[in-house]
This record gives sequence, structure tokens and C-alpha cells, in this order.
Amino acid sequence: MIDQNETFNGSWPFQPNFFLGNGFKQHYVDEGPNGTETLVFLHGEPTWGYIYRNFIKEFSKNFRVVVPDHMGFGKSETPQDKVYTLRTHTENLAALIKHLDLKNITLIGQDWGGPISGQFSLRYPDKVKRIILLNTATSLSRVEYPKKPTPWFSWIKKHHDQGTLEGILGEAGSTVLSVMKIIGFENSATVDQNWIKAYSTQFPNRESCLGAIQFPLDVILGRIREYMIEGLKTGNLEKLKQKSAMLAFGLKDNAFDSKYAIADFKELFPNGPVTTFENAGHFCQEDIPEVLIPLISQFIEVS
Repeated sequence: MIDQNETFNGSWPFQPNFFLGNGFKQHYVDEGPNGTETLVFLHGEPTWGYIYRNFIKEFSKNFRVVVPDHMGFGKSETPQDKVYTLRTHTENLAALIKHLDLKNITLIGQDWGGPISGQFSLRYPDKVKRIILLNTATSLSRVEYPKKPTPWFSWIKKHHDQGTLEGILGEAGSTVLSVMKIIGFENSATVDQNWIKAYSTQFPNRESCLGAIQFPLDVILGRIREYMIEGLKTGNLEKLKQKSAMLAFGLKDNAFDSKYAIADFKELFPNGPVTTFENAGHFCQEDIPEVLIPLISQFIEVS
């Protein structure tokens, strides 16, 4: 857990806010004017809200911008007695959104932010106006995921089977850059001491890495399936399909299969725009923020 007043030499200049309603101290950013549309940015593994620092600065000029840190990441606590699953993270988000009384939300999700956005939208469709996906998928279509796992999940499974996963991801405070490169991080030019400190300080010891260890295991161990089926049983899939949606995808992604992600998106949102980038990877917010920010702005303006 990062100190609440840490700004990383001014690269994270945002006022910290905390919500205790989920049984732990959850950090979130809440910037921009009230009374405007609300954009909720959702991060994935092994990052935190810092990945959206450039987006917050730009979009908070005209929108209310809310950026939560998932349980176990960033400035949020890492409780040792909680279950770290898609269900829990989605329920945490739902409670925070209820607490803030957010409506007409645009969900922007990358990595785990995609499935969380999908599951939240199935359960609270009337709260969501748009869905913007960045190197992720909701996995709510009938498109079958490739039988061959991506390099990231192959790596996770190998170390889980060998009993070494906890030891490796448990040292994320020292290895976070290497882990991100395995997943698909391309823009090495953005890496400086502030960047390294921002992503590594959240993992000072083995206990603090619990969220990072458990996120990928939700897929490997199949824990994700029951909750996703429950979501489909809400009967709200057609409502979700009516939302405005876009997908931006960096093709140097080692976590999500690009062909699957695009097919999954197009079955749900056949009229939604898809933009791919040859020079970007899984962490497209770090790789090409100067491209994504105007792309998202344009989509919001016309939808």
C-alpha cells in the first residue's frame, strides 16, 4: 500500500480519497467538475490508477473522473482475509459507485478492467452509458477462447503447477517492470525513477502482493466462470449490447489474444469501432497515451 500523500515527484498530483464501505481502505481519485458526465477508469494487473495519470489530467478538464485502485493495488489496502476474485472486485466497484451516487457512467477498462466493466454492466445496466475497452475483453460473447493460452497465462500456469508462482509474483516490488514486459509493455522511454517507484512501492513485501498473485489465478483455476454465468443469468445482456462501445488494442499483447478480443467485442457491439496499434502492447495507456486520449475523446463526443 502506497502512502496516501505520495506524489512520485509530482507525477501523481491528485488528491487521495478513501472509501471504507467494502471492509478495507480503498483509494480512489475523484477529479473534475461535478454535474458533468462521469468517466470511471479501471486498471488491471499489476498496475494501479497511476497508469491513467495522463488521462486524468486531460479528461478532468471537462468530465468528472473517478479512478479506483482495486483491492491489493496502489494506495488501497491489501487485506489478508479477503478473497481476490472477479466477483469481489466487481462488488467493490459497485459499492463505491453507489457511495458516490454515480450515474450515466462511461466505463474505461484495461486488462481486468474489461471483465469487471462487463460484469458491472450486466448487473447495473441503467448506470452505464458507454463502455470503452483497452487491450481487454468482457468475454461475454459466444466466441470460444483459443485453446492455446497466451504467453502470460502459459507463464502463470507453469509457475503455478511448479509451485513457484507465489515466490515469483510475491517479489513484484523488485520485478514489476519485468512482469509487465512479460505481459506486453513496449514504451521503455517512459520509464524513469518516478515510474519505477510508482509501480514498485505498492508491493513492499510478500503479503502486499496477494492481489497480484490472485488475479491471474482467477482464470487458471476457473474461479471466474461461476460469477460470469451468474451475470448472464441476469437477463441484461441485450441491454449491455445497446451501449455505445469502442475497443482499442495494442497488438503486442501477451495476455489477451487479439483475434479473440476483437471477435468477442464485435459480436457484442457490431457497430462499435475497433482500432488496433502495431507499436503498442498490453499496457497501451503507457505505450501510446498521446494517441488514445484523443481517440477516446472523439468517441465520447460522437456517442
